[in-house]
Amino acid sequence: MREPSFSIGIEEEYLLVDRQTRDLVARAPDGLMSACETALEGQVSPEFLQCQIEVGTHVCETLGEARHDLARLRSAIAEVSAGHGLAPIAASTHPFAKWADQRHTHKERYEVLAKDLQVVVRRMLISGMHVHIGIEDEDLRVDLFNQLAYFLPHLLVLSTSSPFWQGRDTGLKSYRLIVFDSLPRTGLPPDFSSYGEYERVVQVLVQAGLIEDATKIWWDLRPSARFPTLELRICDVCTRLDDAIAIAALFRCLARMLYRLRRDNQRWRSYDRFLINENRWRAVRYGLAEGLIDFGRGTVAAYADLLEELLTLTRPDAEHFGCTAELEHALTIVARGTSADRQLASYNTAITEGASEADALNAVVDTLIAETVQDLPGDARSGVRSG
Repeated sequence: MREPSFSIGIEEEYLLVDRQTRDLVARAPDGLMSACETALEGQVSPEFLQCQIEVGTHVCETLGEARHDLARLRSAIAEVSAGHGLAPIAASTHPFAKWADQRHTHKERYEVLAKDLQVVVRRMLISGMHVHIGIEDEDLRVDLFNQLAYFLPHLLVLSTSSPFWQGRDTGLKSYRLIVFDSLPRTGLPPDFSSYGEYERVVQVLVQAGLIEDATKIWWDLRPSARFPTLELRICDVCTRLDDAIAIAALFRCLARMLYRLRRDNQRWRSYDRFLINENRWRAVRYGLAEGLIDFGRGTVAAYADLLEELLTLTRPDAEHFGCTAELEHALTIVARGTSADRQLASYNTAITEGASEADALNAVVDTLIAETVQDLPGDARSGVRSG
């Protein structure tokens, strides 16, 4: 079997905050989107809500290319936003904004969504990160899709950035998924025996007039409807750029590890989606803190131990792609915590020092503004801050 290209592309959604109030901007300023489109032709688009904006890298052959492109995109959005008194935050929820205050973008696709999904879609005040991996053979794509579902909770754990919702500590590390799961056609994907079976299932909904195409299927992982890729969708958007690249590297290496198994007439053991969903909940609820179930051993294992095993399994693939440093950055995420951990620490520190709840939440926003550009090149970062 010819090895897939395993090309990579990353999409991120950002929330736009007013630098003075730290609240979201309900209505996008005139000229903001056109200026972003001029700076990033073909790589930026509006989202359902006007307080959001989405970017996507080019198709990249290496993680270094992907990091450079994503850094350029973040820099451009931050620079254009600063000219309007705004700043992007790479977090999956805003610490205190109210979803009922937001306005949706007037675009045909979004008008259809608003009519079809009503209040469910209007409360989607959440942002995510999507990673595409190129797998050209359709049946191989579905075979790896089936096996990769096992690892979705492990990837989510590293990305968590949504502990707050409408001014409250939710007690969860990824409240975004709780909100997102209220949409239809979300959650863990089913198994398919072949690409043909997948297409037949999609066509049932298309022929019934319920969806136009597979872009309206929002599973945690899906075969892309537009590209010959598998699209990882479970992750929160990472506040730190290097964290996003580490997760992309792990996803890519896991896909190739499973390809190697298939090439050698082996495969990853299949587990019931009911069991994987339990790990998904643990990732949503606890993030790094309480570990995931190791189904082979039948016990809950510390996430750090599970990650070490994954890094060992995928080391040949990291060496193949030349991304060992990017992959091992996942250990740094575990050591210093995810964005959700740091947001909670910022909030609790402010409260301990005597800040009001409102001021403590503002401090979280300030942390997110700074961290969103923290891993950018020094000149870009200083330019953004001076804006």
